[in-house]
Amino acid sequence: MPSRHLRVQGAAADAPLCGAFSALRASLDVAADFPADVLAEARRAAAAPRLPAHDATGIELFTIDPPTSTDLDQAMCLERRAGGGYRVYYAIADVAAFVTPGGALDAEAHRRVTTLYFPDEKTPLHPTLLSEGAASLLPDGDRPALLWRIDLDADGATTSTDVRRALVRSRAKLDYEGVQKQIDTGTAPESLALLRDIGTLREQQEVARGGISLNVPEQEIVERDHRYGLTYRVPLPADGWNAQISLLTGIAGAQLMLAYGTGILRTLPSAPDGAVARLRRSARALGIDWPHHVPYAAVVRSLDPREPNHAAFLQECTSLLRGAGYTVFTGGGAPELAVHAAVAAPYTHCTAPLRRLVDRYAGELCLAAVAGQDPPDWVSAALDELPKEMARGTSRANTVERECVDIVEAALLKDRVGELFDATVVDVKDQQPTVGTVHLTDPAVIARIEGGGSLPLGERLRVRLTQADPGTAKVLFTPA
Repeated sequence: MPSRHLRVQGAAADAPLCGAFSALRASLDVAADFPADVLAEARRAAAAPRLPAHDATGIELFTIDPPTSTDLDQAMCLERRAGGGYRVYYAIADVAAFVTPGGALDAEAHRRVTTLYFPDEKTPLHPTLLSEGAASLLPDGDRPALLWRIDLDADGATTSTDVRRALVRSRAKLDYEGVQKQIDTGTAPESLALLRDIGTLREQQEVARGGISLNVPEQEIVERDHRYGLTYRVPLPADGWNAQISLLTGIAGAQLMLAYGTGILRTLPSAPDGAVARLRRSARALGIDWPHHVPYAAVVRSLDPREPNHAAFLQECTSLLRGAGYTVFTGGGAPELAVHAAVAAPYTHCTAPLRRLVDRYAGELCLAAVAGQDPPDWVSAALDELPKEMARGTSRANTVERECVDIVEAALLKDRVGELFDATVVDVKDQQPTVGTVHLTDPAVIARIEGGGSLPLGERLRVRLTQADPGTAKVLFTPA
């Protein structure tokens, strides 16, 4: 589920802004390099991974990622079934083929937990000679993978699921814009053209079960004439279709675990009424039509992320994702909370093992479930601690995101301290009604406000910028 993504474009990559990102990495003790023993083990693993016996290199897989990405977790091949319906082959990088349980690589992955994304660079979970080389599903040779085969009926509902270790070979590295163009112009080969058919059917399945995907635009930071600006990259339909294949696999994996009686789910309780009521007030202030009889999911699906007020509301909608966590269950019984409220189904993280620690373990549990065998001892031994580790890693990633946003917005506004802006109050602290969050009309900044009387949640007001210094003083407004 997306939150707020930032990327540096153009000259900004060499500007003082990146100095502030470097300082942030230092303050959070983000390791720039891997220890020597970890790199040595990675080199040995890259040279001699544990290869599977099953050869699936005849399946013509392709990847879809941003153009510059080289840490490729997933590759797919889509087919029509002779008797009707569809078959999805989804290959997931087999990180366990390279990481020895209890070794230096494993210990370092448990320390890092996730890849951290800064606007100017990323700090990877695994050494790049694995995550962007030997383990990545690049179209330059054979790779070990967990190969999912998911059969769907004509309506896109799952009819059967299988996953096994296999040797695979990706044929093409595609990007979203290129995929969208090929599909729109009718030049896509059938396996790629089916992405629209299957993605659309899965979106309809999502609607039917009450789920929702947030198409939050990605912000890009651009420097022009020594000033910073923010622009938006609006997700393409192909982004959503591709995401549906990953969601399909996460749902299928959760069902395997539940039938097996042991697993780790990504769970999210339903949002409390108070949070939804607050979001309704924000919608009203942003000019979003949300009749009382219309459910939240239907409103979100009606939004156009190209519209600034819609993009702002989509960002506010991420507040309903707070409370997501990981739930372990063993002994044959399902956990009390087994559903992810936004997915509206049981769901697990199993499709991004190059970038997220838990996915390596989830993949092993799914393999064991299909084989009807006990999970490996190293998986069973780690399960109880995984939710805590993932909570720690996710919290750190969220801190990186928040601090990067603060740095960018301070850089954007540093020369405008004292100016007045039109804004909407989108959040107010329950115990401190004079402190909250405002969303500026222009530029598209979300920042802290404090001072004066109680803030009017969901209403518009004029605010004055009182501080903005990237890396030193976060953006702060007061009521004018």
